[in-house]
Amino acid sequence: MVTYGYSCHRCGNFDVRLPIGTAPVEYVCPDCAAVARRVYSSPALSVPSKLLKGLHEQEEQSRESPSVVSGPPPTRCGSASVHPAIASLPRP
Repeated sequence: MVTYGYSCHRCGNFDVRLPIGTAPVEYVCPDCAAVARRVYSSPALSVPSKLLKGLHEQEEQSRESPSVVSGPPPTRCGSASVHPAIASLPRP
């Protein structure tokens, strides 16, 4: 569903949600039943955040030249933190 804008010469602007590509040039005003003309406006585009933009660039770069991994990353001894609930469990 897409929101289309219409302008009634008596009541002013109003929006109508219709399936994409089905908006007529004229639409009946829901308040006064007069014929309203469609108003064309720019689409609501958003600017992505720097983080999202960086992730998209990283994904595109990975698609073109993926990095080759020869094995799992090395683990650091003692770096894994143990959850307190697990630490209190009895050990054999």
